[in-house]
Amino acid sequence: MGARNTRAGCPRSFLNQSWQTVAQLVTAVTAENLFAFRRGALHHRRRMSEMARIELLPLGKTITVEKGTPLQDVLFAQGVEFPCGGRGRCRGCKIKILAGDLPVTDEDRRVLTEAELASGWRLACRATAHEDLRIELAQWEAAILADHQSVFDFVPQDGLGVAVDLGTTTVVAQLADLRTGRVLAVRMGLNCQAKHGADVMSRVEFAVAGGGLGTLRDLVRGQIGGLIVELLEVSDGRAGELKHIVIVGNTVMHHLFCGFDVAPLAHTPFEPEHDGLHVFKARELGWNLPGEPSVRFLPCLGGFVGSDILAGILATKLHETETLSALIDLGTNGEIVVGNRDRLVCASTAAGPAFEGARISMGMRAATGAISEVRVSDGQLRCHVLGHTAPRGLCGSGLVDAVAAGLDLGWIRPNGRLANGDSLLLTDPVRLTQTDVRELQLAKGAIAAGVRVLVRTWGAQLEDIQRVSLAGAFGNYINRQSARRIGLIGFPLERVEPAGNTALLGAKLALFCLHESDGSYVEVLAKTRHITLHEDPEFQDTYVEEMLFPATNGA
Repeated sequence: MGARNTRAGCPRSFLNQSWQTVAQLVTAVTAENLFAFRRGALHHRRRMSEMARIELLPLGKTITVEKGTPLQDVLFAQGVEFPCGGRGRCRGCKIKILAGDLPVTDEDRRVLTEAELASGWRLACRATAHEDLRIELAQWEAAILADHQSVFDFVPQDGLGVAVDLGTTTVVAQLADLRTGRVLAVRMGLNCQAKHGADVMSRVEFAVAGGGLGTLRDLVRGQIGGLIVELLEVSDGRAGELKHIVIVGNTVMHHLFCGFDVAPLAHTPFEPEHDGLHVFKARELGWNLPGEPSVRFLPCLGGFVGSDILAGILATKLHETETLSALIDLGTNGEIVVGNRDRLVCASTAAGPAFEGARISMGMRAATGAISEVRVSDGQLRCHVLGHTAPRGLCGSGLVDAVAAGLDLGWIRPNGRLANGDSLLLTDPVRLTQTDVRELQLAKGAIAAGVRVLVRTWGAQLEDIQRVSLAGAFGNYINRQSARRIGLIGFPLERVEPAGNTALLGAKLALFCLHESDGSYVEVLAKTRHITLHEDPEFQDTYVEEMLFPATNGA
């Protein structure tokens, strides 16, 4: 008998044959793997040659994108805003090229100066990445009011709820325990629609003329759905208890989220056709959430006055108060409500984006490098810069302060003219120009005139208003003394109070009332009258009067 491998119990000849087979297999596999590895490495090299690395300063972050990718597609997520919707009409998305090459476009030449172009400045919305780049951009630090723990009365219920403030600029979502009233988590971010325009009319234009309604709808639905998923991930295993979601926003946000045609909002009389309460199931919105929670977008009040203002009424209890009061939400569209428990009148006025730093020569958001406060000391201007860094621009609150200080020093006349030249140096290199002052006059005049018209329509005088709530981020942080000095608010300061994010608080209050109301708030809407300001015969004259600054400080 032939020799055997006693350990394996196999003939040696069979074993030798087997090892030969294994060796052949190993050789074949190794050759194939080597070929695949080389092929993969070649593909990787080719792939990498098709990619561009973009270093972002001062973020200290590097991203990799395919060559030919528009910078607008990747920079918005990093905090770069596109105020005109990427149409190359403004300077809001300026970036500076520190390394690499970014060709100058026709839009660059039209908007930027030759000195800026020579220094490497470009419009991000017009640029495409074709090679590795090092870019200097703003590290936005927008202050978002999240209203974490406001105290309110409620009837305890089982489950969880989510309140969402869908703002034009920011989106904030809260997860609340319906039994304790406690906020369990907050998530927020810049509204992802902003890449198609910073203001509502830019998005209306994109939706109507650009056929982008579906794009804007899907963007914001996806963003809110993602925020809710993030909230549930930190709910300590209670995701299945989610019962209700309440969303509020202005009329344009309401229509875009719901997928309604915004064409009626693009022309007179600017009246929406579908402004009521709308209820969805989560799956209808593409949200895969446990428990199939109901989703309610609360009703609008008329025109551009949306459910965020309805929520503001709930938050300030304007509809329950006995004394005459006012709610003013300061922004691109300034919304105003005047009234008490008997009746309410409301309106929106196109204040323009000056309060948010847009259309100002060196305007910017409240971010690192922004002058946010200006005061007078020993006859000179003293500026506070956010982030304790070199100043590079002026945000809305700083603009109001700067003009108020200029009026007190006599450097700005009551008619808005600069007393000495065409610009006023705040702190090098930031200047306030004559055009900037005019922009503020337009904005503050629209708000002040709107207040006067509503008070008169209600049948009262300004001195009859006992409480004024300033809502929103700008209203919360503005210096009330400066606002009164420029004539933005004409009330005694002791009657004016910052109200915070009344939209989010009102949405949260609505969550806790769904056991007794479906969210339509018919009783509030029944006592509310929407006024179209441009149809008021006295509005234009009042507007012109309110564009002037007060001659003296009446505080």
